[in-house]
Amino acid sequence: MKSGFVNIFGKPNAGKSTLLNALLGEKLAIVSSKVQTTRHRIKGFLNKKDVYQIILSDTPGIIEPKYKLHQKMMGNVKSALEDADVAVLLVDIQDDWDECAKLFTSLRLKVPCIIAINKIDKANPDNVKAAKAFFGTLPYCRNVVTLSALNQKIFEKLIQAIVALLPEGMPFYDEDEMTDLPTKFFVGELIREKIYLLFGDEIPYHAAVLVNAFKEKTTLIKIQADIIVQRETQKMILIGEKGSMIKKIGTLAREDIEKFLEQKVFLELFVKVRPKWRESDAQLKEYGYN
Repeated sequence: MKSGFVNIFGKPNAGKSTLLNALLGEKLAIVSSKVQTTRHRIKGFLNKKDVYQIILSDTPGIIEPKYKLHQKMMGNVKSALEDADVAVLLVDIQDDWDECAKLFTSLRLKVPCIIAINKIDKANPDNVKAAKAFFGTLPYCRNVVTLSALNQKIFEKLIQAIVALLPEGMPFYDEDEMTDLPTKFFVGELIREKIYLLFGDEIPYHAAVLVNAFKEKTTLIKIQADIIVQRETQKMILIGEKGSMIKKIGTLAREDIEKFLEQKVFLELFVKVRPKWRESDAQLKEYGYN
C-alpha cells in the first residue's frame, strides 16, 4: 500500500485545476480562462483499494503578492510545499521554459518531482520532444510526462508515475471520502466561478462569496450567499439592469450546484460592499481565507 501528498504547482493558468479534476474524475476545483481563479488549497483523494491513496492538492498559481489576499494564497502554496511527498510541476508548453524552470527552482523542493508538460495537443511533435529534453535535464526532475486535453490514458500514465514515487504507508483518509473540505466551500466556489465566467477582468478579482445558510429540507436544499465586492459601482454591475446579471449568476450557479449535490436547490444571492476587504485580516478570515 502506498499513500502520500501529491501537490500540483505551476504558473497561473497552467491548467492545475483542470488537471486535478481530470485525475479525480470529479469537478472539485473551479476553472476559468482568467488567472488567479484558484485562491485556496483544494485537496482531493484518489483511492485504489489496497494499492494507493493519492492526496492531490491544487494550489494557487505562484505570483508576487500585491495585497493580503495574495499573501493568503501564497500561504496555501507554502503549506503545500511543506507537506508534499511528491510534487507535480505543471508547465504549459507554450510558456517560457526558462522562466518555468527558474520558478520551479525557486520552490526549493526536497521531494521527488514529476514535470508534466501540458497542452501538447497545441504544439508540434518536435516542440514536444524538445520540451521533454529540456525539462528532463533539470536536477530535481525524476520523470517527465506529457498531457493533452482530457485524454484519460495519458492521465493514467501520470498516476503510475506518481505511485512509483509515493512512500509506503496506510491511507490518511477513509476510502469513501473524496475531500476534506465542507460542502459549503464548494457551493461558494461554484458561485464565484460564474462571476469569473460572466464578467471582465476587474470584477472577479474584487469579489468573494460567503455562504451564510445551507439548510437541507425534505425536497430541496435552501442556500443563501453574499457576493462581496469593494465598491458600489461593482455592486451595480453585478446586479445589472433590473437584476438581470444577478439572476444570470444565480441560474448558472444553481444548475451546477444541483449537479454537484445531486439534489434540487433554492439559491438566494445578495451583493454587499465591503471596502478594501482584500486587505482586512478579519474579513479575509470571515470569508474563509485563513
